[in-house]
Amino acid sequence: MDQLISWNKGDPCTDNWIGVVCSYSDGAVRNLRVKELQLLYMDLSGKLAPEISQLSVLEKLNFMWNNLTGSIPKEIGSILSLKLLLLNGNKLSGSLPDELGNLTNLNRFQVDQNQISGPIPKSYANLIRVKHLHFNNNTLSGEIPSELSKLPKLIHLLLDNNNLSGSLPPEFSTLPMLHILQLDNNNFEGEIPASYEDFPKLVKLSLRNCGLEGPIPNFSKIANLSYLDLSWNHFTGPIPPYNLSSRMTTIILSNNQLNGSIPRSFSNLPILQKLSLENNFLNGSVPSALWETMSFESSARLTLDLRNNSFSDISGSTNPPANVTLRLGGNPICQNLSGQNSDQFCTSKMVVDGLHTSSRNSSKTCPVSSCPTDSFFELVPDTPDPCFCASPLGIGYRLKSPSFSYFPPYMHLFEVYLTKELGLNKHQLLIDSYDWEGARLRMYLKLFPSFDSGTHKLDITEIFLITEQFMSWNFTPNDVFGPYELLNFTLPDRFQTVIFETEKMGISTGILAAIIVGSVFCILLIVAVTVLLVTRHSRYHQVLSRKNLSSTIGLKIDGVKAFSFKEVQLATGNFNCSTQVGRGGYGKVYKGILSDNLVVAIKRAEEGSLQGQKEFLTEIKLLSRLHHRNLVSLIGYCDEEGEQMLVYEFMPNGTLRDWLSGFEFSDKSNTTVNLNFRMRLQIALGSAKGILYLHTEANPPIFHRDIKARNILLDAKFTAKVADFGLSRLAPDLDFEGDVPGHISTVVKGTPGYLDPEYFLTHKLTDKSDVYSLGVVFLELLTGMHPISHGKNIVREVKLAHQMGTILSIVDTSLGSFASECLERFVALALSCCHDHPEERPSMLVVVRELENILNMMPDDSGTLYSDLSTRSSARLPSSPASTACITRDQFASGSISGSDLISDVMPTIRPR
Repeated sequence: MDQLISWNKGDPCTDNWIGVVCSYSDGAVRNLRVKELQLLYMDLSGKLAPEISQLSVLEKLNFMWNNLTGSIPKEIGSILSLKLLLLNGNKLSGSLPDELGNLTNLNRFQVDQNQISGPIPKSYANLIRVKHLHFNNNTLSGEIPSELSKLPKLIHLLLDNNNLSGSLPPEFSTLPMLHILQLDNNNFEGEIPASYEDFPKLVKLSLRNCGLEGPIPNFSKIANLSYLDLSWNHFTGPIPPYNLSSRMTTIILSNNQLNGSIPRSFSNLPILQKLSLENNFLNGSVPSALWETMSFESSARLTLDLRNNSFSDISGSTNPPANVTLRLGGNPICQNLSGQNSDQFCTSKMVVDGLHTSSRNSSKTCPVSSCPTDSFFELVPDTPDPCFCASPLGIGYRLKSPSFSYFPPYMHLFEVYLTKELGLNKHQLLIDSYDWEGARLRMYLKLFPSFDSGTHKLDITEIFLITEQFMSWNFTPNDVFGPYELLNFTLPDRFQTVIFETEKMGISTGILAAIIVGSVFCILLIVAVTVLLVTRHSRYHQVLSRKNLSSTIGLKIDGVKAFSFKEVQLATGNFNCSTQVGRGGYGKVYKGILSDNLVVAIKRAEEGSLQGQKEFLTEIKLLSRLHHRNLVSLIGYCDEEGEQMLVYEFMPNGTLRDWLSGFEFSDKSNTTVNLNFRMRLQIALGSAKGILYLHTEANPPIFHRDIKARNILLDAKFTAKVADFGLSRLAPDLDFEGDVPGHISTVVKGTPGYLDPEYFLTHKLTDKSDVYSLGVVFLELLTGMHPISHGKNIVREVKLAHQMGTILSIVDTSLGSFASECLERFVALALSCCHDHPEERPSMLVVVRELENILNMMPDDSGTLYSDLSTRSSARLPSSPASTACITRDQFASGSISGSDLISDVMPTIRPR
């Protein structure tokens, strides 16, 4: 067939750019006048072929939310007319091609939520018209090129959730149009450049969990700054006492080492929604002016999280309004408060802005049953006729970086903004639900036909115009709502014909096809272009044979990929026994190599471990929200053909238990690597940070329940990552008031030797149960022993040796050299974690801080006091009664899955002790 498809009725190979593509038997493309190629939410697989560059006048290349693999063809860099390059939400890997820096007409460049690695090319400084660079949620590494500061029109730079390192480029402050700089969850070093005090138009600065240190700069000169997140770093010193922008909605400085008092200027922020200063060393009084000077609307809310500092009292009124939440637990002030104030401010309450559903769907005068029984019809709110029913177009929509932390005060503004951009009446839009996903806000929108139109369904022209407007990316920029992304379209039922009193309505199959495409091409044209450009060897019928085509397009769990059973089967050689690298309570674990050569670990549930599909997908959705450098990353899952599998990043250096058991691994130079004392402290710190994140940042909080050395994995750089947290039981849901029970009553699960004795006796699981288990891991790091071996318990053995002053007799001889004070403090910390009484154990935050203190005490040469333990087995460490003084203040209160074998398949050799 010479002519494959044509959108026009006339000559199929004219120069009309609307959508004519001709393919000939020799495989050539003879008409290359296509300007828009949009194939989104279609579950397409395969690779982008280099021949796509033959579309020389292409302006929009949109393959969002598919299953494309392989690398980004460098040949795309020759399509100089390209304005939109949207490849986010796929499985693309490899590096970013330098050649894409030639796209000088590019406006929006999105490759987020893929598996792209390597550096950001310096050539991207040539993208002189680009406004949006969204590279978040990949594995990019290296330093951020300072050359990007030459981009004159850049508005949004999103690089969060990568492995970027080095210093922050000080030149970024010269970006004249930059509104959002989001770099969370990377591995930077050093301080925030002083030049960042002078951003001309910055609205949001988010540097959460970036490894930064030093003082906090003075941001008072940034006139439009609304959102500042510097949490989970190592900032020291006081909070600058300067006047921040009156537009501030959110200030998050928690989990640092800040001292001093709360600046008085924080009382002059009229629309502040969140002030989070918990887990620092702040002191003085809590100024009641924080809430007294504010005038609250009914939809407004202020959360003041000041827990785990050293605040002594409240200056002024101790009765904040109902829409102010004040959290003071872990401060000396709570010892002075009594009665209602103590319960109100000092108990473990959390404010969770979780899933919200619309209250506008109901009508007081017309019951829902008055709509046709077809579930796709529903009452339309806010119309003159309370019984007006219609079938909506559903749209999954996400604000990628809004500049607020609480949505209700901005909901009406958002409705006005969006309906104006779409040219709709206000009653045609319903925010059916919304849910925070970290710093991103996900919504499900419903768009109805206008009441004045007299129809009950949007016609094809209306749907076409709406979807085209969304995919034009030409909405008026809005600093409050930031960049958006489309997640899916949900269509009315294509089979149901609904009878109303006045008319008969239905949607034909042809109309449905056009809706599904959601772009300027009909479905056949999409198939044709897919055949030609997405994969050279696929066939027409393969695209049309997707199973279970439903009216919901591209329904995905963000952050993870849905693998087919065939993909996983091919990756493991049909689950060949040679690819099996472990086995745990969940099932067998296989090493797999995906089609793009990405190496993964695949956990395959056995019959007894299978959950219901709803429960399984709910758990996957929870895991998709957890991102921390010290947690093993979930890449995807498979839920097909009666199988439930989890696909994780592969950890080349195996488990901590492997190393402590005397296994030898060699690096690329065949040099045997041993875990010295500094490396073990760093592993301990990484593990503690991962658990602290689960306890305090997961929503809802997660108690691991099975922390052990086999669940601490090591990546290529020996960074510790906690595994199997997704297979443990969640902490309890919060009740309506946000109360968190102090424990979970549950059947005891875990691994002998690591189990908290109190948990074993009472069946009450708390965060301190995880602290106990991690303390046992610390003792393993110290001694190399198993928790239980030949009838000996590691906790009792170390306690006895410590009391007798003969701790060196059981310290692992491969520890190398170390300073005695550091070793003693580590021993004291580990034993305090393993205290019989949970209330005597430190919190995970205290554990993290003490490990950081010990590492900071380590001399550069790691000390030479005990460089050869094998000859000093009877030596004694000097008694150090004060060594536990560092653990004086508990900073905050707060499955039987055996083995996490996401490990190397290198066969280790045993070396004698």
